[in-house]
This record gives sequence, structure tokens and C-alpha cells, in this order.
Amino acid sequence: MHIIYEPERQRIAIQKSGRLHKASMDFLTSRGLKFPPNERSLILPCENYDIDLLYLRDDDIPEYVRSGVADFGIVGENVIAEKGVELPVIEKLDFGRCRLVIAAPSDSRIKAPKDLEGKRIATSYPKLLSKFLSANGIEASIVQISGSTEITPELDLADAICDIVQTGSTLKAHDLVQICDIMESQAVLVESPQKKITKDRFLSLVNLR
Repeated sequence: MHIIYEPERQRIAIQKSGRLHKASMDFLTSRGLKFPPNERSLILPCENYDIDLLYLRDDDIPEYVRSGVADFGIVGENVIAEKGVELPVIEKLDFGRCRLVIAAPSDSRIKAPKDLEGKRIATSYPKLLSKFLSANGIEASIVQISGSTEITPELDLADAICDIVQTGSTLKAHDLVQICDIMESQAVLVESPQKKITKDRFLSLVNLR
């Protein structure tokens, strides 16, 4: 009896929707990977290689990769920094560029970081914001929300916001003015710390090893 050993499948975690999804798919397909049309499945098998895509929320990707459930992931540097997860970065992918900034209403007296003293700042990035405030000796209240931070000053929930900016059009639409940058970010390909010989096969495929 002949025993057939199936190649170990690689799992690549990408954002299931949002600003990095299409660019991540374009990156993988440009390397020759083919995927069937997908509308609902959160696990999508590649048609021509032993690879499965995992469609995840972006802020879940670092943990899936750290634990080895996914062998690789494509995620923003800002997400990794906020999660505080250390992962080997294989390559910066030169898409999904953005900045984490602090902004305030144009008619506000908040014009510089020092003016944030005693103020309320709404954000989806409490760890990064807290680190910035601490480094600059600023005491302020952090209002943690999951999204749509730009409307919080209008609703008197916050005096300023800390959020991701790409073009600045959203800030302008809500009459917000940038006060300072906290960090720059782009999409990166990260690797699980767990060692697998088959991981080199994927990296060779995408011309990164």
C-alpha cells in the first residue's frame, strides 16, 4: 500500500474587509496565486497552491499569527503597535500608507500637544495614545470607542480625536485640524514565530526569500 503525504497547507491572514483587503488580494494574485470568487466564506483555499486565506478583522490578525494559527499575515503597522505584539516583519509592502494623528476642531483652543492637558480625546488606539501622552507629560482623559471618532467633538463626547488619516478628507469634512503626528504606518507581511520548513515555500513564491 502506498501512503500519500499531503503537503502542509499554509495559512495567510488578511483583512476580510476594509482599506487593506483589496490591496492584500492584489499583492497575492500578482504573485500568481489564484482564488475562487468569495462572498461569505472566512477560509478561502487557493486554487493552484497549498495555501488557505483566512479573512479576519484587522485587529485579530496579530494574535492569529503570533499563536501560529496563521503562518503569515498582512496587517498595518499601526495595528501591530496598538496590540503590542512582536512579530517578525518579512517585508514592508508599500500600500495602506496612513498616519495616526491627533486632531481638534478648527475653532478649538487646542493648537499644540500641550493644549491637550485636561482634555478628552476619543480614539480606537488607546495604548498608542496613552504612550504618546505619557512621553510628553500630558494628562488627558482617553475616551475609547471602536470607530467614527471624527464625530465625537460635534457630539461633545470629546475635545479632540486620535485616529488614522490617509488623505485628510474626513478631518476636513468634520472641520477638524491636525495637531500632531503619532506614527506613520503601512501594510507589512508578518510571519509566525513558529518554525515550519514549508513556510519557505510561500516566501519563495512571493519572491521574499
